[in-house]
Formats: sequence, structure tokens, C-alpha cells
Amino acid sequence: MKKILLITFLLGFGIVVQTQAVSSNSTQGNKTEQTDKNVVQGNQTRNAVQTQEKNKVKNQGENTQIQTQEQTAVQTEDKKENKGQNNAESHRSAIATFVQSLLSVADREGGIGQQVRVIAQQQNDIKDRSADLIYAVENRNKVKTFFIGTSYKNLGELRSQMVQSRNQIEQLKQLVEKTENVGDKTELQNQIQALEQEQTNINNFIAQNESQFSLFGWAVKLFR
Repeated sequence: MKKILLITFLLGFGIVVQTQAVSSNSTQGNKTEQTDKNVVQGNQTRNAVQTQEKNKVKNQGENTQIQTQEQTAVQTEDKKENKGQNNAESHRSAIATFVQSLLSVADREGGIGQQVRVIAQQQNDIKDRSADLIYAVENRNKVKTFFIGTSYKNLGELRSQMVQSRNQIEQLKQLVEKTENVGDKTELQNQIQALEQEQTNINNFIAQNESQFSLFGWAVKLFR
């Protein structure tokens, strides 16, 4: 009888121990599984944050690049406009100095004074128009220039003005020979040289712009 009771006790104790072990393993397994889930979720969240930060940095970089390109384009246009404005003002200033010098000589010279004054007035009348033509050619739309060429109309008018200036230079050279005052003769010679230099600058400007490449000009040469 005692043996039976002892066996029964041992069996019951074993069942209790086994049950507790299973329960402990189950609980530990659940904790481990929950921990794994938390780790996975944590990694996913961290990856998502990192991806978001990378995209943010990438977008900022792209925006910065776009802004830089826009600023460069604006600066290029500003430089282009400033160049046209500077060339136009340089021509206007050179002719204004020429006109003022000729008028001073005309006031001192009796015989040739009136003829010198007429030439000075003619140059004064066209200087603003010439400056406007230079500015218009310099600031012509680059896309239009690329496809159909430079502004030949404005360059043609500018070339006609240079022909007039050449004729006026020849007239001045003849008047120099008639000038008796040595100082006035020297002044006229200096102004003739100044006008010739300005005319050379304008002719170079015309030639440079007429030689610019254009698709239309290329096609015309191709089919000739």
C-alpha cells in the first residue's frame, strides 16, 4: 500500500513539474517572439526614418541644383545685357566726345567752321541710333539667333551709318588742309583718328555678328 501511494505521489509530482516547465517554456517563447517582433518593427522604423532622411537630403540637393542653374541662367542674361549696354554706351560716349571737340574747333575757325559744325551735327544725330542698334544686336534672343541668324536688318542699318561716317572722315581730312591754326589742325587730326578707330570697332562688331552660326545659314550654304 505504501508503495502504491509513493508511486502515485511521484507521478503527480512529475506531472506538476512537467506542466510548469511547459508553461515556463511557452511564456519564454512568447516573450522571445514578442522581442523578435519588436526588433523587426524597430528595424523597419529605423530604415523608414533613414530612407526618409535620405530622400529629404536628395530633394534638398536637387532643389539646390535647380536654384543654382536658375541663378546661373539669370547671371548669364545679366552679363549679356550688361555687355550690350556697355558697348552701346561706349560708342555713344566716344561720338559725344568727337562732336564736342569738332564744335569747339568750329567756333574758333571762321572759314571751315560751318562745314565742321555740319559734320559734328550729323554724327550727333546718329550716335543714339547707332547705340540702340548695337544694344539690339547684342541682346538678340540666342535661340532665334541659333535658328535664323543674327539681326541682319539692324546690322545693315549700322553698316550704312559707317559708310556715312567714312564719307565724313574724308571731308574732315580735306578741311584739315584748309585749317590755318596749328592747334585746330592737330585737334581735327586727333578726332579723325578717334572716329576711324570707332569705325573699326563697329565694323569688327558687324563682321563678328554676321559670322555667327545659324541653322538657316548652314542650310542655305548646304543647298547652294
